[in-house]
Amino acid sequence: MTKMSKKKAAILQAATVLFANQGFADTSMQELSKVTGAAEGTIFYHFKNKEGLLLAILESTKNRLVEEFRNYMADREFKDGIEMMEDVVGFYLLLAGRMEYDFLLLHRLFLYHFAESRPEFRENLEDIYSCLVDFIELPILKGQEDGSIGDLNPRKTALIVFTMVDGLVRFKNFNLYDAGALYNELIESIRRMLQPIRGV
Repeated sequence: MTKMSKKKAAILQAATVLFANQGFADTSMQELSKVTGAAEGTIFYHFKNKEGLLLAILESTKNRLVEEFRNYMADREFKDGIEMMEDVVGFYLLLAGRMEYDFLLLHRLFLYHFAESRPEFRENLEDIYSCLVDFIELPILKGQEDGSIGDLNPRKTALIVFTMVDGLVRFKNFNLYDAGALYNELIESIRRMLQPIRGV
């Protein structure tokens, strides 16, 4: 990695933390410059403006999520789809802790205001959520092949599971509840929802 690319990565990381904690409007380029030690001109050189910086953060977040999940799942073997689902859910929660500010940023309302009027923001957010739901859909498809998961609509079911898991992440990020205390109940609820209906 070149010196300049390291600087760019440092700007992205610092901006993620500031936008996640303070919001978009309340974070100035001057403050970002002070935190990173990069001149404002350098920041504008890399990202053109504050909106461009936010878009770059979303693209970086998506790329990292995809890379993290692919690396984690590489060469792993699972007894069945249910076991794979438990593993994916556990890793999702682990990753949300490792990428705390990225997830906190994804839960900020200003992003969705941008998405209402700016197609590039909407596309980036849709890409991020689609890739997360994709990873949750994989165990459902596997489980339907091996019989451990019932005859459910895979995509809709993955969206429901995603909503449950991401809800716990929101609880944790906003300090509303100890998400870890609900982990076992979450897994049990997912198991019950996915299990095949016997005797039909």
